[in-house]
Amino acid sequence: QVQVVESGGGLVQPGGSLRLSCTASGSIRSVENMSWYRQNLGDERELVARVTFGGSATTVDSVKDRFTVSRDNLGNTVYLQMNRLKPEDTAVYYCNAVLTRSDYVKSTYWGQGTQVTVSS
Repeated sequence: QVQVVESGGGLVQPGGSLRLSCTASGSIRSVENMSWYRQNLGDERELVARVTFGGSATTVDSVKDRFTVSRDNLGNTVYLQMNRLKPEDTAVYYCNAVLTRSDYVKSTYWGQGTQVTVSS
């Protein structure tokens, strides 16, 4: 059994900050990439940021210089620090984990999503 759980969303004013967390737990042998996606109703889910097992981090151009993605030393938790938030950042944010389970099966898991609303 594998779980991917996000936390940290909420309501924030434009220009404010939020930090999202996501932890993969359960019968896991190793976690490869961990990524953050976001989606608004009627839109496709889009990649926001990704960090590899080796710690290489990337963010998309629309959030570059405002968002930072990082990973803890154990490799099972990923963070998304979001600064200078804009109304267009409003979305449900989803965590994605590509991992190898204890039974050696490689698979992709999604969290349940956490709502981020940027509004005055």
